[in-house]
Amino acid sequence: MKKLNTVLNNLIKCKSPQELIEAGENSGLKKTLGVFDLIVLGIGAVVGTGIFTIIGSAIVGSSDGAGAGSAVIISMVLAAIASVFSALSYSEIAAMMPVAGSAYTYTYATMGEFMAWMVGWILMLEYAIGNITVASAWTGYFVQFLKGFKHILPSFIVNCPLWLRNDYRTMYEICNKYGWNVHDKMPFLHFPFGFEMPIAINVPAIAIVLLLTILLVKGVKESTKVATIMVGVNMFIILSFVVMGAFYIKPENWTPFAPNGLEGIFTGAFVIFFAYIGFDAISTAAEETKNPQRDLPIAIMGTLAICTILYICVALVLTGVVPLNAIDTQAPLAHAMRFIGVNWYAGLISMGALCALTSVLLIYQLGTTRILFAMSRDHFLPKSLNKIHEKFRTPHILTWISGLIVIICALFMDLNISAELCNFGTFTSFIIICVALLILRKTEPDRERPFKVPFCPWFPILGILTCLGLMYCKFSAKATSAYYFIIWLLIGIAIYAGYSYKEKRKEESGNI
Repeated sequence: MKKLNTVLNNLIKCKSPQELIEAGENSGLKKTLGVFDLIVLGIGAVVGTGIFTIIGSAIVGSSDGAGAGSAVIISMVLAAIASVFSALSYSEIAAMMPVAGSAYTYTYATMGEFMAWMVGWILMLEYAIGNITVASAWTGYFVQFLKGFKHILPSFIVNCPLWLRNDYRTMYEICNKYGWNVHDKMPFLHFPFGFEMPIAINVPAIAIVLLLTILLVKGVKESTKVATIMVGVNMFIILSFVVMGAFYIKPENWTPFAPNGLEGIFTGAFVIFFAYIGFDAISTAAEETKNPQRDLPIAIMGTLAICTILYICVALVLTGVVPLNAIDTQAPLAHAMRFIGVNWYAGLISMGALCALTSVLLIYQLGTTRILFAMSRDHFLPKSLNKIHEKFRTPHILTWISGLIVIICALFMDLNISAELCNFGTFTSFIIICVALLILRKTEPDRERPFKVPFCPWFPILGILTCLGLMYCKFSAKATSAYYFIIWLLIGIAIYAGYSYKEKRKEESGNI
């Protein structure tokens, strides 16, 4: 009984906010980011996925859920409302404890060791698995971009084989869709025991992840400069699409406004939410921010406001220009320009999409690395992993590990499911943040708060209820991703019990 009590006490053992802040101050990470850099990181992560990829699926729907139609603007408002309560909570805690690790670190200060590990594990799902989806979308736009040079580039580059630009599962789906024999359409590898497995390697996705990993190893400020250029191109493309497309709107395309009723609206909100993890990425860079107490709240709320307005404007134009049954889910904006006969601009949009998705990949990769860094520093992962590069002052080992995780998983991961899995991670981390805020208001009432959530506790409670409601909609639909999410949680519990718990006890006894 005594041993059980000891284990339970260890599970709920918290780190004080002051301990976390002191660890962050001695991390060795270089403080180079200002409020503009943080907003660029946020917009780069949020706008890219929402406008260039996810919006088409939210409008039209998929085999796993109904589409919202023109009512996708309501879906966006719902997703923004679900986000704003969590964003306010993020802002208060990030300004109060400007340390790397985001929701993981905040959980450690409020709910204890076990919950901190689980939140860190969920954040890994949110960023690393989300990055796989974005990398695949990047490949799609890259192929479309190359087709604009068909009179200049060799045919084998412009029309490269499908097995060199798709993952393993997607290739099987393509072959099944068109009735192809998978062994005839792709080269295959003969294993020693006579087992045959077709090869499918998403080469462009792997190449861009490798390139960005190298960039992140060199330094976060250099990475932000690249992201700033890409976000600038991205914003120009989006705003010009809204202005140009507005002249081709046909109001009759907005009817029926909500073809699938509330089911479509809520499903659309769940899908769109995939894009809103960007402001979470802002808080992961807290230790590299010059003035985090002031800049983090401004960047988080500014990102949310700017991106929601852009989403609604693009959705109104897209659904007004193209009839619902003609909207393309892979490249919706480029297709819309081709639909109205402006083919030259469709190519320009593909270039903008590449910039947008590249910035998303960069920022998700940054978030993954910084969360792993915080978990390694707390001995949940091997301490040797958080070594800082002597010249670049970045956690280079973890940066390479996170990049390799994305590359390996991108070979076989089902991309639609990975996007939904990312959503489950996002909802869970948002709920945890709201709960953490309520706990800190009780346990640390006198600690300085440069930013405070208004109407507390009602806003955090609304954030919890909104996220739970959207998660329930997906669980009730018995989506495959819901079962995978449960499996991911069970794997996390097993790793904690088999490794992390023991390592924490070694640390406390002075054996590490």
